[in-house]
Amino acid sequence: MPDGTLLFHLALIVIMVALLNVTLLKPINRVLEERERRTKGRMGEAQETLARIDEKMREYQRSLREARGAGYLLLEEERSAASRNREQLVSLVKAEVVRWQEQEKDNLQTAEAAAKAGLIKDAGARAIEIGSRILGRPIRMEKR
Repeated sequence: MPDGTLLFHLALIVIMVALLNVTLLKPINRVLEERERRTKGRMGEAQETLARIDEKMREYQRSLREARGAGYLLLEEERSAASRNREQLVSLVKAEVVRWQEQEKDNLQTAEAAAKAGLIKDAGARAIEIGSRILGRPIRMEKR
């Protein structure tokens, strides 16, 4: 049969557990809970920060794509304007070349006509000179 010391020991153990719980375990648990709360809080802050960073990166990439698109559009417009300008210049040069060719053709026809007239006149003078030498007398040419 148990005697009174067993009950005394049981009561002493319960008192020691309660005393340890109040003096040692509760402060340790409080420190651990505070650490856990801070860790979770910091993790939450870190996750919020990462979410904001991700959102800003998406916004940056979107604006970068838009800027590239605008740049390509502007480049294409400039290229198109340069192409139109080049085509206008080419057509102006072609028109100038055609005009120059026509002018040179006219100049050649005028020069040809003048050369023919000069040759005909010179041929007539040479014919009279040759005829005069052959006949031994001057030849008069009748005007027509």
